[in-house]
Amino acid sequence: MPIKESSDELNPPVAIPVREIAPPKRLRTIGDYLALAIATCGVGYFPIAPGTMGSLVGVGIYVLLWRAALEVDLAYLDGTGFSRAYTYWVPSFLLMWTLPLFIVGLSLVGIWAASRAERLMGKKDPAQVVIDEVAGQLVTFMFVPASFLHPLMILTGFVLFRAFDIIKPYPIRRVESLHGGLGIVGDDIVAGLYAGAVLALVVLLAALHILP
Repeated sequence: MPIKESSDELNPPVAIPVREIAPPKRLRTIGDYLALAIATCGVGYFPIAPGTMGSLVGVGIYVLLWRAALEVDLAYLDGTGFSRAYTYWVPSFLLMWTLPLFIVGLSLVGIWAASRAERLMGKKDPAQVVIDEVAGQLVTFMFVPASFLHPLMILTGFVLFRAFDIIKPYPIRRVESLHGGLGIVGDDIVAGLYAGAVLALVVLLAALHILP
């Protein structure tokens, strides 16, 4: 019975039946290498805390998407007579609409890549697969307008997601037990939902000046 790995450092080992792991090794195809590249996101082989590195990739992608939304605002709305306050909020809400679509696409690709990587590595939820952390970290920022997410709040979202991803409150572990890439990606999506709910509450309390 192989031992389930994970990029979450505090995950306890879980025995997995051999039949759930891949068939014997074969020559890798271009599709295999593509799946490994997507699943590891370039940081999965990092020797220390690869899951945390995957979360940092998610933060980086979010910042890039926010900057792209600002560029759209400057290119198409600046100088059209709208007030600066209005054009400041437009990219924030544009990102709130497009980010879920991006996450859905990334999650679907991630499920495919993680399933294939799992078979290629012959391990259940190998530590090198971090596409799930990338997707989950993005989910954390999905419910708060980007205008509220200054660097301290982004850091808070990062810490919250790592905490929920490691602690895994119910039903994260049950989702994690699902077959293949669905379980690998699904549990981090749920952790992102938990972290996103708490982050939204923190942002609300800060906006009401209840928090400093």
